[in-house]
Amino acid sequence: MDKNFLIQEITRLKQEKNAVILAHYYQDEDVQEIADFIGDSLELAKKAQNTNADIIVFAGVHFMAETAKILNPDKKVLLPDWEAGCSLADGCDPKDFSEFKKQYPDHVVVTYINCSAEIKAMSDLVCTSANAKKIIESISEEHKIIFAPDENLGNYLQKETKRDLVLWKGSCVVHEAFSLDKLIELYNKNPTAKIAAHPESESHILKAAHFIGSTSGIINFIKTDPAAVYIVATEAGILHELSKAVPNKTLIPAPSTEDNSCACSECAFMKMNTLEKLYLCLKNESPEMLVTEELRIEALKPIEKMLQLS
Repeated sequence: MDKNFLIQEITRLKQEKNAVILAHYYQDEDVQEIADFIGDSLELAKKAQNTNADIIVFAGVHFMAETAKILNPDKKVLLPDWEAGCSLADGCDPKDFSEFKKQYPDHVVVTYINCSAEIKAMSDLVCTSANAKKIIESISEEHKIIFAPDENLGNYLQKETKRDLVLWKGSCVVHEAFSLDKLIELYNKNPTAKIAAHPESESHILKAAHFIGSTSGIINFIKTDPAAVYIVATEAGILHELSKAVPNKTLIPAPSTEDNSCACSECAFMKMNTLEKLYLCLKNESPEMLVTEELRIEALKPIEKMLQLS
């Protein structure tokens, strides 16, 4: 379909149906351009709460639309592509996690927001990469902690908080795809550059980083830091919005181990959402994210605790 036609129709349908479009930083440029809000997953779900929209179109992945529905039960939540999943969330099966939890009955369960509603419902607290350190530190020393599903983020938190965490073995394929050898080679070619990395990356990448933080944390760091060149170790979609904010700075995506089309790390799930799918999902009001009220209430509890703390 013609791009101009799609943009016109999405704009028309959005007004006609009182819809709001949320796009994660990792979406394609075309999707980011037409969105009402661009941000991290939780930030976006909270933005939706503050709108009077009847429909939320979440251009992101499955668990993000689910979180938006948990926080916005009276709004219709749509996901442009139902198959847009997440390697991290998919790697933490509720039945397996329930068995894992039983092995540590006296532990407080903290889960990263990149997980399913069922996993959130089994948690005491939820966190984001931006507030994870604060959430872990809010738990008193006498309590033992399970942290799931991201093992790399868990390892980083253990170093940062000096707490001993029982870690679920899960990871994000995007953040595990960075090549240290290629990164060092790139840095040697750009010796004045600063490396900014997401804490979901492996520890050898984090050791090389000048700054470690969430997607929004990386953006704020690059906006305010005086350096002129940055190597960015997170999903390459972040560079679109960031380059508009810092037009005078040079942004280089960290190299991936794969020789893929952009030689950087891209999330195939995030890129499943397209302008055409966005148009069709608004037109047909489907696929729709539904969460049973019982599950929604249980999954909301640890999110609300997190929001109070942060």
